[in-house]
Amino acid sequence: MDSKNFSLNNGIEIPSVATGTWKLEENQLEDIFEIAYDAGYRHIDAATIYKNEDAVGQALKALQLPRKEMFLTTKLWNTNQTFEDTLKAFEQSLQNLQTDYIDLYLIHWPGSYERILEVWRAMEYLYHEGRIRAIGVSNFNVHHIDLLLKHTSIKPTVNQVECHPYYQNAFLNEYCQKHEILLSAYAPLMSWNVKELIQNETLIDLGKKYQKTPAQIALRWMIQREIIVIPRSKNPKRIVENIRIFDFELSEEDMYRIRCENRGLRYFTEPDNMDFGFLEDTNGGSNGPKN
Repeated sequence: MDSKNFSLNNGIEIPSVATGTWKLEENQLEDIFEIAYDAGYRHIDAATIYKNEDAVGQALKALQLPRKEMFLTTKLWNTNQTFEDTLKAFEQSLQNLQTDYIDLYLIHWPGSYERILEVWRAMEYLYHEGRIRAIGVSNFNVHHIDLLLKHTSIKPTVNQVECHPYYQNAFLNEYCQKHEILLSAYAPLMSWNVKELIQNETLIDLGKKYQKTPAQIALRWMIQREIIVIPRSKNPKRIVENIRIFDFELSEEDMYRIRCENRGLRYFTEPDNMDFGFLEDTNGGSNGPKN
């Protein structure tokens, strides 16, 4: 498998490293995208709840980046519960992003079984209409995916979840791979805890061995597990470094050393306890983590 691009279960090629946009401001995006594009990024990860889809679209338009060269992922927020809600939300995302199709559309968080099936029905409809190139999910546990596999005609292509050396999601990745579903890692560098990651002694030691940074070691470790990574940075140097991970390969022994760093430590909400956007008094999840 070409590590720069993975193949989805419907035959679509997806770049294995994406530019994350969570908590990025409008005035930052154009410069970030220009640096990222020049460095080789061809995948942008967005979401309605990040409240910057329109800024993402405007930045892409301003830079005149070729649409077919940029793989766009965005996500449906939790307040959308029905078939009709989903279609309307999708149209709004198209308008925000100033495009006529989405490469990958994800259910951001699962919610109830009834909600999952209703929303997925709308996503299958949009997929069959040719308006989405691939459909998938985010923050789904095994039982959520199992529901879709048993009751729908199209299985997810991707499951985007929290994944990093301290929260490795090995069982979920094994399950997804069994069903030809790619795992995609948000917070691959532990988000606001990145300083702790880059101070990890194992990653530092391996960085010296391979002449790479601890962050590059962590990202390469996930790429070799066939996991898409979505690092997010405002720092030009870090943006470039985060995609310079295809000129070396970790040995099996070194992959195992990082495997032993797993602590089962997650920083974002556990999917079966996510209420943001599903309860009327949360205002779409403004009061908690929502990557």
